[in-house]
Amino acid sequence: MYNKSMKRVLLTIAYDGSGYSGWQKQPTQRTIQGEIESAFFNATGQRIELFGSGRTDAGVHAYRQTAHFDLDLPIPIEKLPEIINNRLPQDIAITQAREVAEDFHARFSIKKKQYLYKIYNGEEKQPFLANYYGFVKKTLDINKMQECANVLIGTHDFHGYCSANTSAVDFVRTIFDIQVKRHSDNEIYVTVSGSGFLYNMVRIIVGTLVDYSLGKISLEMVKEALIQGNRECAGQTMPPNGLYLNETIYS
Repeated sequence: MYNKSMKRVLLTIAYDGSGYSGWQKQPTQRTIQGEIESAFFNATGQRIELFGSGRTDAGVHAYRQTAHFDLDLPIPIEKLPEIINNRLPQDIAITQAREVAEDFHARFSIKKKQYLYKIYNGEEKQPFLANYYGFVKKTLDINKMQECANVLIGTHDFHGYCSANTSAVDFVRTIFDIQVKRHSDNEIYVTVSGSGFLYNMVRIIVGTLVDYSLGKISLEMVKEALIQGNRECAGQTMPPNGLYLNETIYS
């Protein structure tokens, strides 16, 4: 039974995932979830369990990851970001905390989730960008990438656009929008908004746009991957370091 003195809190979290083995807590690895739970315990003496909106992989970043937990301490919720941030490393930050309904769930209450993938499109090595972009040396055509993206928008079985070792049994997802924009001469940003995503789905979608632009696959292959679930017809899996969880929307 839910404790009436307990409050359910939703945290918004930003992090640089470069030095972590992903979101999900692991016994012998540094993870985002593990760092935040430890920081809260060190600050308050109470152990909590965070329930995230999703699990980002090793090397993946977030501007607005969300996670909820149940608070059973007389702490003003507006003070939580400061309390937790004081115990967190510099590459993780709690940017907001708010109370939500007791039946709210950070994962299952989501209406829409958006990812951003950053591509550096150029031949020169960029050591200071290495952890934050996927690199493509050959020139990309953003119009061709958008043409390919439009094929993937809608409700489809995305079996051909996820990793083979996924634990999913239902592969139907809805992609609301994919936008390909040139951010600068050498930077291309791809935003993908959907109802939810399979394991490595966004990285494979972006890899498919890249490979179509480079002439490595055809639109017929892109469609074949959707219709038949044939992973070999879709594009490459882009590296994790260019991927950012951009936003989670609950209403």
